[in-house]
Amino acid sequence: MIHTGRTQELTILRNTSVGLFLGDGEGNEVLLPNKYVPDEHDQGTSISVFVYRDSEDRQVATTLEPKILLDGFASLRVNAVDRLGAFMDWGMEKDLLVPFKEQQRKLEDGRWYVTYMALDEETDRLYGSTRIDKRLDNSALTVVEGDEVELLVFGRSEMGWSVIVDHKHQGLIHASEVFKPISVGDRIKGFVKTVRADNKLDIALQPIGYEHYNDANSALLAKRLQQHGGFLPLTDKSSPEEVYRVFGISKKAFKRALGALYKERKVRIEEEGITWVNGEPSGETH
Repeated sequence: MIHTGRTQELTILRNTSVGLFLGDGEGNEVLLPNKYVPDEHDQGTSISVFVYRDSEDRQVATTLEPKILLDGFASLRVNAVDRLGAFMDWGMEKDLLVPFKEQQRKLEDGRWYVTYMALDEETDRLYGSTRIDKRLDNSALTVVEGDEVELLVFGRSEMGWSVIVDHKHQGLIHASEVFKPISVGDRIKGFVKTVRADNKLDIALQPIGYEHYNDANSALLAKRLQQHGGFLPLTDKSSPEEVYRVFGISKKAFKRALGALYKERKVRIEEEGITWVNGEPSGETH
C-alpha cells in the first residue's frame, strides 16, 4: 500500500516528462514531480518519500520533510484563517486544514498551536485537530513510575502543564514542580513520578530520586524471589515483555532494582537467572 501521511521507501519504476513514478511492489503507483526528483536516481532503486494529496487532491510524493506525520503531534503556525477553518504551516506546499469542529478554541492567524494530524478514511485527506485530549489514551499505559519519557507540552492551567507522554498518553507537570521556563509547544524530557489509580500520570522534570525510585521495585523483586523459592529464571538480558509479565514494571526499572539488590549482596546473578542469597527465602505465596 502507498499510505497518505507517511514516509515510505518506494521503488523508482520509470522516468517521465512530469517526474518519476514510484511503486510499492503491489501494483500501486504515485508520482514524484520533477521539482522533487534528486539529481542522481536509477530505475529499480528505492527512494524515501512522503506521500500526501496536493492542491488538486491527487496523491503525490515529495522529498520535503513534513513537520508532522499521520497520528503524530507537533507545534504548528497558523498561516491563514477562512470560512473552512485554520490553515497550518506543516512544511508542505499545501497547508494543513484544521476545520472549525476540530479546534479546541478558535485559532488565530500567526499563532502557534499543538496539532494532531489525522486521516479522513472516506476521502483519504489529511486534516489537523487541536482537540488534543481526545487523541490521547491512558487506558493501557506503556510507562511505569520512574521511566524517562518524551514530552510535548500542549496546555497550561492553574494546576500546571499538560503534556503528551511518549506520543500517546496524557500527563501533568504540577506547577509547584516546575523550576525552569517551559512553554506550550516545547519538546522536553521528563520522568513518570506517579501513576494514579485512574491511570493519570504525574510527571517530573527531574530524575526520580535513586532511593525513592528503587526502594519499591527492589522490595518487589525480593518478594517475588522469595515467593518462588529464592530463584527466578530472569536476568538483565530477559525481554521487556517477560519482565513486565512477572514484575509489572519496565525493564529499565527492573535492571536498576536488580542492580541495587546486587550491590547490597542480596542476590546472585547467574546465566540461568537470579538467586536470592540474603538469608533463607520465606516461601510466602501471597
